[in-house]
Amino acid sequence: MSNRQGPPKHQNNYAWKPNAGRKINETEVGGRLKPLSEITGVCQRCKEQIDWKRRYGKYKPLTEPAKCQKCSKRTVRQAYHNLCTACAKEQKVCAKCRCHVDRIIGRDIADVEAEQKTLEEAIKNARERDRRALIRAVSSLE
Repeated sequence: MSNRQGPPKHQNNYAWKPNAGRKINETEVGGRLKPLSEITGVCQRCKEQIDWKRRYGKYKPLTEPAKCQKCSKRTVRQAYHNLCTACAKEQKVCAKCRCHVDRIIGRDIADVEAEQKTLEEAIKNARERDRRALIRAVSSLE
C-alpha cells in the first residue's frame, strides 16, 4: 500500500472516451443510420444502468431474441431484459430486475405501433403539400 498523501502525482489531460479512434459503421446498430432502440419496460434504476452501459461502451445489443424467464418463449427483444413485455405488463414488474413498480419507463410497443398507424392514415388522407410536410417533420424527428 502506498504511503503517499495529497493530490495525485499526475493529472489526466483528457477524459476517457469509449471507442476513441475507432471508426463506427453508420449502418450498424448504434450508428447514425440505425440508432439504438428506446429503453422501455424497466424501472428508473434499471434505465440508468442501461444508459450507463451505452455511454461507456459496455452495452451489447441482442443478436437474436432471448427467452422470457416466465413464459419460456423467445420473445425478449431488448438487451438486459429478463421478461417479455407481455409478462412484465401482466405482473406489473420491471422487465430487468423484476421488482414491483408503479411507474414503468418508456412507451409500450403497442402504443408506438398504434401511433404510427394513425400517422400513416393522416398522411394517406392529406393533400400532397401537407403529406410532404408531414413526411419531412417525421424524418427530422428520427
